Amino acid sequence: MAKFRLLHQLLLEQGVIQEAWVHRPVSIARNDLEQIHPRTYHEAFSRDQLTPAEQRRIGLPATRPLIRRTWLAVGGTLLTARLALRHGVACHLAGGTHHAHPTFGSGFCIFNDCAVAARVLLNEGKVRRILLIDLDVHQGDGTAACFRDDPRVTTLSVHAASNFPLRKVEGDIDIPLDDGTGDDDYLTAIADRLPNTLDQQKPDLVLFNAGVDPHRDDRLGRLSLSDTGLMLRDRLVLDACLRRRVPIASVIGGGYDALTPLVQRHAIVVRAAAEQARLFDLP
Repeated sequence: MAKFRLLHQLLLEQGVIQEAWVHRPVSIARNDLEQIHPRTYHEAFSRDQLTPAEQRRIGLPATRPLIRRTWLAVGGTLLTARLALRHGVACHLAGGTHHAHPTFGSGFCIFNDCAVAARVLLNEGKVRRILLIDLDVHQGDGTAACFRDDPRVTTLSVHAASNFPLRKVEGDIDIPLDDGTGDDDYLTAIADRLPNTLDQQKPDLVLFNAGVDPHRDDRLGRLSLSDTGLMLRDRLVLDACLRRRVPIASVIGGGYDALTPLVQRHAIVVRAAAEQARLFDLP
């Protein structure tokens, strides 16, 4: 969990952000969380009452710091989405737990932060349609399951076809890629689908999972993006949204490497967002 603190510190040291720009979230309200996750599930997790099999499926022990971080991260994603609606773009220095299903966690994911944020904003009437762009190397099976019967949300996932999860949950737009796919083919796959999707769906908000595990050095990824490829990817997504005046909120998603290179990769989307905010003269 040290990466969250180190990411904040790195962005300040590099001058990408200023402390005055940083908003500190509070834990997600129980009523908001329950728009996706039933009380029986979230109480079992928070009270360390999941079965051994359920804990193994998540892959993390229910320690007190993890429980606090889990509730806080979901609150952070909802806050980030609200800030994006206000300012045009906002970045969360955590989030992206897209393997969490409504009634169980999986793959290091306990609560599905983007799903909760989307459902809360939709039910509040703040937005009518949301596009969820998931560029983590793993397919967002939990997110697809959360919105299987909700036409207000469109999911677009670009992922390694042979990677976790073994059983994918069909989303609205799934783009599976072969192992070893590099920068050019990866960017082409996104550029071929994203503009038309934005034009057809006309979302009021985009939630962007900018996972860095497609990187060629990631321990759990099977794609071959470079640092430059990740930057170009994030610029492409941000530009496509902001050019159409669609607010966009990003979360950091997955990444599995030594802390120093991992934190540097997670900083890429924030740098790209800061650049695009200046280009589009956003507050």
